[in-house]
Amino acid sequence: MKLFGSKKNNTVPKQQNPATPSTLPVLEKGMVSLVDIIAPSSVEVDFRSIRVGEKFYRTFFAVDYPRYVSANWLQPLIDFDNQQDISMFIYPTSSSDVLSDLRRKIAEMEATISSQAEDGKVVDPKVSAALDDALSLQAELAKGVERFFQFGLYITISSKSHEDLEEASKRLLTTLSSLLLTAKTATLQMEDGFKTTMPYGQDKLFISRNMDTTSLASTFPFTSATLTQEKGVMYGINQQNNSLIIFDRYSLENANEVILGKSGAGKSYLIKLEALRQFMFGTEVIIIDPEGEYKNLTQAMGGEYLSFTQSSPIKINPFDLSGLYEEGENELGFKILSLHGLLRIVMGELNAAQDATLDRALVETYRQKGITPDPETQTKEPPLMEDLYKTLLGMEDQVAKELAFRLEKFIKGSLSGIFNQQSNFDIKNPLTVFSIREMEEELRPIAMHIILDHVWTKIRKNLKKRLLILDEAWYMMKYPDSASFVYGIAKRARKYYLGLTTVTQDVEDFLSTDYGKAVLSNSSLQLLLKQGATEIDLISKTFYLSEGEKELLLSADIGEGLFFAGQSHVAIKVIAAPFEHEIITSNPIEIMNMQKAQPVPTATITETTVKTEPYVTQEPINSSVQPENKPEVQPSPTQQAPIQNTDQPNVSQPIPEQPVVKPPPQDTNQSIPPTQ
Repeated sequence: MKLFGSKKNNTVPKQQNPATPSTLPVLEKGMVSLVDIIAPSSVEVDFRSIRVGEKFYRTFFAVDYPRYVSANWLQPLIDFDNQQDISMFIYPTSSSDVLSDLRRKIAEMEATISSQAEDGKVVDPKVSAALDDALSLQAELAKGVERFFQFGLYITISSKSHEDLEEASKRLLTTLSSLLLTAKTATLQMEDGFKTTMPYGQDKLFISRNMDTTSLASTFPFTSATLTQEKGVMYGINQQNNSLIIFDRYSLENANEVILGKSGAGKSYLIKLEALRQFMFGTEVIIIDPEGEYKNLTQAMGGEYLSFTQSSPIKINPFDLSGLYEEGENELGFKILSLHGLLRIVMGELNAAQDATLDRALVETYRQKGITPDPETQTKEPPLMEDLYKTLLGMEDQVAKELAFRLEKFIKGSLSGIFNQQSNFDIKNPLTVFSIREMEEELRPIAMHIILDHVWTKIRKNLKKRLLILDEAWYMMKYPDSASFVYGIAKRARKYYLGLTTVTQDVEDFLSTDYGKAVLSNSSLQLLLKQGATEIDLISKTFYLSEGEKELLLSADIGEGLFFAGQSHVAIKVIAAPFEHEIITSNPIEIMNMQKAQPVPTATITETTVKTEPYVTQEPINSSVQPENKPEVQPSPTQQAPIQNTDQPNVSQPIPEQPVVKPPPQDTNQSIPPTQ
């Protein structure tokens, strides 16, 4: 009997299933896996770089650190302008082991210093500094105030070409040198360095430096995002890192912007500053100004300021058509829908019967002018509000007559002449401001709707980079029809190279409507300035703000707030140059001081006898040559140029119905009297 031997296997072998795991590797050879899809086509490892696919990578590791650092001292590295991967590895160590090593190290440094002193040599300052650090760390570790760690810092940069990689490497080393941080290239270890900075959590280089808790905490990248592009306008300064917020709103998915803030938060200042800078870059700016705040800006920039009042010569017909034809769109249908919204504001709430009657009347009013859905007829002269009024009266329907009565005050009553004439104005100036400050409060929403519709009609005629600013938008957002019109413009603005800026101080009313939220969601830029305690909860819920951001908006100064651009947002402080500030400020104290500081112009007038032609002469008369066949006329005493001191203003009365004649200059240094 064998004590040790193989046991006889009496079991019957099982039949192998062709689908058992042993055959799976054979099947997998002909299948495409996820690794095959995401893997690069090739990997080439060189001494000082590694190429993965079409990109080149190079890894650096830190070997020496500055002696003293402050919080967030690695910010220049985080903000380095190149694609990079940064890995930080932290290894805790036992305090007892560190204390034992420190005692031995301290003894060695003390012995070195004593030996140098005995030999009469100058003590090495590096050894003295290291001894002081070791003694300080030993005391803190013994008290439990600090802990000891080993820290490894690795940076991998990438570029599309080897030349770009070399240039980026030089810039990175320069940036690290400015931080007093010494870095080396992971020569002959590029593959390990590349894997170390991948999100595997594996340190394959293991090049570390001793650090205590305080020093280690300063390396954490507590830094904010930067919103600085190569082109665009400057909105302000990032309060967290003092970088410039330079952004091109037209480079986003849409160029719309929403600005929310309480009264006095600096909304108008910010809007005027952006409008000024966009104007300087060639953008056509159109502003709807309910409060008359943009007059100084318009005059300074040579723009056109239109005061929209009942007595104003500028008229806008709300029935105007753009005259454009786009396949698949009914221009007349869009205009009638827009007029429905306007007339609901004018007439008030309409029931179903009244709305249907109004629709028939609008179609008939255009038909009487020969305008139909056919695009060829839409270039004819459009009807007026009075034509709609007559159409309603002629329908011989009680509902139509009631609608006509609601419209009558705009045709024959106290408000006649405002919206009942053909348009006589076209937007030609690159800076145009429509002011409705002089209009009654109840007419402002109507005027804003008509002006906005007129501007939208003009914008669609030719493609140009434009900025449309709708200040105090809450006037329109409180009416569902006008709010729907604003939302329609915000949704279609990108198609016509238009950026819509919507500004309001009534945040609660703006965000409480579905159209207000829709306008906000269709705006790539959002700026939140100082908010009140009653609105901050709604703002926080809408924008998902943290407690710190809520406190920032509650305590923000004028011109401070949060700047949202796409997925990033930063704290902003609006900054203007001195010459810009003089143009855009609306502070009444500053305006009054600037008016006082302006010098009163004085006139310097010398005694001059002038010979004139009665009532007809416009050319200067030469005293030495008399005109032929014309009698010489001596001016009367009342027509003599008065003799005045240079420090006294000219108080002489103008001569009625008398042409102004300038005397010929007798001497190049002689001052010529100004015209009376």
